[in-house]
Amino acid sequence: MRKGLINHCRFPISDFRFQIGIRKLKIENLILCLLALCLPATAAETEQKLLGDESDGSRAHPIHRLELLAEPGEEGAEPVKIDPNIDPEEEVLLPFSTRHTCGECHSYGIIKKGWHFNSVDPNAESGRPGQPWIYVDARTGTQIPLSYRSWPGTFKPGQFGLTDREFTKIFGRQTPGGGAGETDDPVEVMRQYVSGKLEINCLSCHSGDPRQDQGGTTGYAVQISRGNFRWAAAASSGLATVTGSANDMDEMYDPFDPFSVESAQGGKNKPPAITYHKNVFDHDNSVFFNTLREVPSHRCYFCHSNLYIGAEETEKWSADEDIHLKAGLTCVDCHRNGIDHNIVRGYAGEEEASGNELAAASSCEGCHLGEHSASEPTAGRLSAPVPEHRGIPPAHFERLTCTACHSGPWPADEPHFTKTSMAHRLGTPNVNKAREMLPHIASPVFAKQADGKIAPHKLIWPAFWGVLKDDNVTPFELGTVTKVIGNVLSKEKLPFSGDWPELAADHIVKGLTALASGGSPEGMTVYISGGRLYSLDDSGQLSEQKDHPAAKPYLWPIGHDVRPAAQSLGIRYCTDCHGTEAPFFFGDVTVDTPVAIARESKKMVEFQDISPFYAWAFAFSFVFRTWMKMIVLGSCAVMAFVLFLYALKALACVVKTLAGEN
Repeated sequence: MRKGLINHCRFPISDFRFQIGIRKLKIENLILCLLALCLPATAAETEQKLLGDESDGSRAHPIHRLELLAEPGEEGAEPVKIDPNIDPEEEVLLPFSTRHTCGECHSYGIIKKGWHFNSVDPNAESGRPGQPWIYVDARTGTQIPLSYRSWPGTFKPGQFGLTDREFTKIFGRQTPGGGAGETDDPVEVMRQYVSGKLEINCLSCHSGDPRQDQGGTTGYAVQISRGNFRWAAAASSGLATVTGSANDMDEMYDPFDPFSVESAQGGKNKPPAITYHKNVFDHDNSVFFNTLREVPSHRCYFCHSNLYIGAEETEKWSADEDIHLKAGLTCVDCHRNGIDHNIVRGYAGEEEASGNELAAASSCEGCHLGEHSASEPTAGRLSAPVPEHRGIPPAHFERLTCTACHSGPWPADEPHFTKTSMAHRLGTPNVNKAREMLPHIASPVFAKQADGKIAPHKLIWPAFWGVLKDDNVTPFELGTVTKVIGNVLSKEKLPFSGDWPELAADHIVKGLTALASGGSPEGMTVYISGGRLYSLDDSGQLSEQKDHPAAKPYLWPIGHDVRPAAQSLGIRYCTDCHGTEAPFFFGDVTVDTPVAIARESKKMVEFQDISPFYAWAFAFSFVFRTWMKMIVLGSCAVMAFVLFLYALKALACVVKTLAGEN
């Protein structure tokens, strides 16, 4: 067009036909420009929905027979089709990429904005506080809650000196990929190229293959610990075997270069290598994936299991499973999501925070009571019984959540030691099964939420070295703490159980002195532990401040396991909660700390913003309530007898009057 226009300009301007041609060209050019502007927008709208983004309504089991596509070696290049029969001297056999293989039919860019993957997005809604990632190092007295979400009481991994890649290597074991594992890490560009990015592993949740290996000795968790991010999904899929470690390769290793791979294979440390099983590929090099639309509950359990330890060790066969699961429901019956993977968490008020309209109907009240339904009745969804709550004062529903009476283990005199998958690596190789293994999580702790209601929580007491400035404490970076405090406490014996070492005041003084002498950032060097803030005064003596805001425990609400109504609090009598020794108000919550002399306990009522005396006096009144009821009933009986006598006398008077007697 442009060349034709230039040629046309060579004619004399006086030529009438030339002027007509110019006008036509201008009109045509304008139309083409408008079309060119419209086409990208139309294409963008079309690209938002791929083949698998929108259901056609069928509930049949989907069949996935796909070509495996691998990540290209160069950015912007086409994905590589995997051929298991390639010549290793000419081309490297690569692991399949979920981003490219699954992304052929499902919009990967939309999925990665879902709840399990969007924590690194500063614009993502954080919602109510949830379980953090807890970094623990007994050698340095560290137990610190981390999260990319803006949950009060947690710290961003970057504040603790962890790059996204380091964070993924430590905690990616029990994530479905994405998030921090897929960001561009400017600090470790070369190392990230060797390891690859940890793409969203769709098979972690949606695989129906019994060989899906999340926690085996060569499965997903182990591959991530070896730095084999690029290979993790393939290694856990049951379709291939992965050997070697990206951590053992230097930063100049090129996993896409056959010569580099061959050279590395001849060394002592073996590079990551994949071998696909012979029966995986069919005649046209396609692979069958047994994928499930509705995620089975046992897939959720790898990341969301809890172990409550009482006076004795607790085995899974001795504890009852959530009543919903035993009734035949699955996790995703309540925790639903669409292609956006904006999964419903199920807490009251979530619909306002997340904008997910289904959240209201998927909460406890939404299923059992249908309180949020406007256009149609929703009470009793999924066969949920509609409770009547006979005899329960309305104040309970204003001040308590449903989970306060129905969720978590039955409260004991002291909260249970609790282990979770995310905190204790449950389900992965070589897990320390000792009761005292760090981190120390206590539950249930009945505490007041941000909405003013009391709910059961899990609780952890932070312990870390930091800098105090303007009443805010920022933790020292991990590398500094490991080097400095590790040297200070190097002679201290660590319990084989994984429990805290016994720290004394002298240890804290030495640690604070060593950190301060190393040129700490602007502010006062402090140690946070057990709700206390330790620092050095002007004379170099150790001082402590109890209940400092920066040392508060971190709590997150309990949703499961749900107990049936016959096992709910208050089913026996009001004294289940309102007894003078009832754990709901007067249980002893141990203050966890490596500082031996600072170990104490707090009453549960102190976490509820209620006066301990008022709670005790109100509970004490229940001691006399039986007597009061007997006295009231007896008084009513006497009054009824007296009224009955007077009624008889009145009747006698009426009879005499009717009989004509005076």
